[in-house]
Formats: sequence, C-alpha cells, structure tokens
Amino acid sequence: MGARVDMLGLVAVAREMLARPDRQVLAISGAPGSGKSTLVEALAQVIEAESPGACAILPMDGFHYDDAVLHARGRRPWKGAPDTFDVGGLRSTLGRLRDPAEGAVAVPVFDRDLEISRGSARIIEPTAKLILAEGNYLLLQDDPWATLHPLFDRTVMIEVAEDELRRRLRGRWVGYGLTEAEIDHKLDGNDIPNGHTVRDRSIAADLVFVP
Repeated sequence: MGARVDMLGLVAVAREMLARPDRQVLAISGAPGSGKSTLVEALAQVIEAESPGACAILPMDGFHYDDAVLHARGRRPWKGAPDTFDVGGLRSTLGRLRDPAEGAVAVPVFDRDLEISRGSARIIEPTAKLILAEGNYLLLQDDPWATLHPLFDRTVMIEVAEDELRRRLRGRWVGYGLTEAEIDHKLDGNDIPNGHTVRDRSIAADLVFVP
C-alpha cells in the first residue's frame, strides 16, 4: 500500500515530477464514482496556474469501444467493464506521448451525453511535461492492462467507501434520466462489480489519495 496523500500532497508530487527533465506520466485510478475526473481536473488547474501549458489530461474513457462493436460482441449492457476498452489503442497513445519525436499528439475524448468516444478530440502539445492519465483500470494486474504499467512514472489510487460510491453513482444515473430498473442494472450489474475489480485486481499504487 502506498503513502496516503491529500490534495496538497498530490500537488507536491506533480510539482516534483514537473521538475524532471523528461515528460512524466502520472496515472490516477479508482472505482467508478470515485471522482477521478474531478480530481484530475482540479490538479491540472493548479499546475496550469503555476506553469501554463505544462500539464495535459489523458482520459481512459476516450478508448471505449463504440456501441456498434459492443453490440456485435454482446457486451453493450456491460459498457464500462474492463473488456469494453481498446487497451492497445491506449498503450499506443501513451507510447507516442513518451516519444519526444512525436510532437503534438491527438487523443480521443469520451462524450458522456452522446455515449461515444470522439476521436482526435484533444491535442496534447509538446509543452505538456506532465500527463495526467486517469481511468478505472489503469492499474489492473491482468493483461492487457498490465502492459500499460511500464509507461507510468508514478501511480495513484483514489480510496472511497463503497456506500459513498453507490450514492454518487445513483445520483449520476438519476441525472441522466434513467429508470429505477436501469439504475439498478447500472449499479449492481456493472458499476459496483467493476469497482470490486478495481479494488481487488489492481497493483499497489505508489500513492493512495483520500478525498
């Protein structure tokens, strides 16, 4: 188990990584509903205020398989599970980001309103010395996810109690207008089991973030 940090501690880690000569990748993982995107955006905002252009976000969700692929594989109801992502595409993008010869790199971004990934929706410029990679499964010990680990310089796991995760996730799906039956499936058929996978199948992170 890694050292426990709060936001101030995480900012200090990001600053230390920025001081290194080469581009660094900080991987931030956690269960669905743990607040990964919110944390990463807040951290990026702090770094951007201190060093404009020095930080960029790479969201794992941009590598969701399209619904047409999931329907063909019979996996659409379980969208968001580990096998519904293009891990090879994410690995390739991380490899490009670690190659100084690549210059600007276009990355996909998931549009939750449309439920699709938009390819080349964000450009990560060469000035970005710190990449904040975020996603549920970045630290899974199982292949193909484990092949990502050598591409990370530091790793963080967000720790949130399951009852709080359930409360947040229910609020999310209510906000998207789902019925109670649809919400029950989302929670107990997908989100909570996926959270257990993150908890039970991830490698120990360098740092544990406690909100």
